[in-house]
Amino acid sequence: MQDDVHARIHHHRHPEVITRLKRAEGHLRSTIEMVVNVRSCLDIAQQLQAVEGAIANARKILIQEHIDHCLEEAAGHIPDGSRQLLAEFKAMTKFL
Repeated sequence: MQDDVHARIHHHRHPEVITRLKRAEGHLRSTIEMVVNVRSCLDIAQQLQAVEGAIANARKILIQEHIDHCLEEAAGHIPDGSRQLLAEFKAMTKFL
């Protein structure tokens, strides 16, 4: 499998991803409970928005870290004075 190499690399931000996924899990449980208890559609919609937000944040962190890692690996050794373009590209990933 081609992702085996990347799967074994320690990702520093994975604890943040896990935190956000656990938050989404809690929101989703609450949403299910709200539907079972016939809560208002507005309350349920707000809870669903919270689920989506937590998952979107987890995805964003995961993608940013992966791009950062892959850029560093692909670029190899670059003199400090020439790293500005790479740094700008990595900064742009925060807007994904």
